[in-house]
Amino acid sequence: MPHTGTVTKPAPAPQHEELPSKHDRRFGLPVATALVMGNIIGGGIFLLPASVAPFGTISLVAFGVLTVGAIALALVFGRLARRHPRTGGPYVYAREAFGDFAGFLASWSYWITTWVSNAALAVAAVGYLDVLLPLHGSRFWTIVAALTVQWLPALANLAGTRYVGAVQLVSTVLKFAPLLLVAVGGLFSFHADNLGPFRASGDSSLGAVSASAAILLFSYLGVESASVSAGEVRDPERNVGRATVLGTGLAALLYLLCTVAVFGTVAHDRLVDSSAPLSDAVNAMFGGTWGGTAVAIAAIVSMLGALNGWTLLSAQTPYAAAKDGLFPAVFTKKKRGTPTVGVLVAVTLASLLTIYNYTAGSAGVFETLVLVTTFTATVPYLLATAAQIYFLLSGQGHRVSGPRLARDMVLALAVFGFSLWLVGGAGYAAVYQGVLFLFAGVLVYAWMAARKKRVAGDTTD
Repeated sequence: MPHTGTVTKPAPAPQHEELPSKHDRRFGLPVATALVMGNIIGGGIFLLPASVAPFGTISLVAFGVLTVGAIALALVFGRLARRHPRTGGPYVYAREAFGDFAGFLASWSYWITTWVSNAALAVAAVGYLDVLLPLHGSRFWTIVAALTVQWLPALANLAGTRYVGAVQLVSTVLKFAPLLLVAVGGLFSFHADNLGPFRASGDSSLGAVSASAAILLFSYLGVESASVSAGEVRDPERNVGRATVLGTGLAALLYLLCTVAVFGTVAHDRLVDSSAPLSDAVNAMFGGTWGGTAVAIAAIVSMLGALNGWTLLSAQTPYAAAKDGLFPAVFTKKKRGTPTVGVLVAVTLASLLTIYNYTAGSAGVFETLVLVTTFTATVPYLLATAAQIYFLLSGQGHRVSGPRLARDMVLALAVFGFSLWLVGGAGYAAVYQGVLFLFAGVLVYAWMAARKKRVAGDTTD
């Protein structure tokens, strides 16, 4: 969309929401917070300690930096949601600020992030299922297990948003006990000899921090969950921001405690090859295998909860764009409060990607998927943060006090720089693959924009 100094705001899309039913229920603050925490605390905390172990304990520095950045990002999303409390999150903010094309790029990139993340979560879940069942001995049963883990949350979403909220709240509560066990118990079993070298890779200190932070970003995806589903949250102007900051802060505290505990209880040479690091940590704390089995069960419950929330987001994002004519209209179809087509398309794409990754026989499947999502997630983060900067600079300063305007501007600029740093840390391969995904969407936009213009022309004839 060309601009000549000003941005033309897109006309509000007509609303065609279905009437509420007993299956369609808005989320309050506790469920919205659980949605944020449930999406953040998914497969990340259970597998990423082993993924960043090759960088050494310097990855704990990256965790600290990433935590500060994630909370800053949560604050920006909270402020944006207060201004635009609509379903769609980054898509809504980018489109309001910069027009259809920017909104489409945010929506398309975030949509890719959601279903690629689901594939990554399925891969992570299989690692813990292998603690309970000898899955890795059979590629067929490994694929069956991974697909089952994906489709169960999809069925919960198809049953209605009432059940999505219930599953999210229950799974979030159930996962906390074992995570607290690892976080607190690990500190009492901590041995400095297990930490290994501070910088284990051949990278510079800055390079190691950047590379490990790019992988660790996957563990913080979900910061935007409440803003993406703002249309389903009660009193969104107030609750979205509170749920975003509260959920992110609690998840960050638990992350840091668990990661330090795992690093201090599992020897570094074992941790780098572990497919279930938290189970290994609990086994090291208490001896035997019963603790590791309990943690494996908790990990699977956690990932099912995360998949439940991510499946909802994978449907809500194209739903919001489709209402504005930027995604095919079929994505607007709702049943029991859930965009059913969005759910089915996302789980199908994630399933195909999962099958491909297992049949292709490539190594480091989880890390590869994680780095791709790092790039695709930062695109909407960058656009949303740029939208916040635009809103603050575009003549709306009279609505904000001087100190608050300055504070919000510094925060938005810091988050923008933080997001660019993460893109650089993802590496050339991930950025290359992510750009291919992103550019494929340009063709979709050309088709939808032409169709939208043609329809508008027909109505004026």
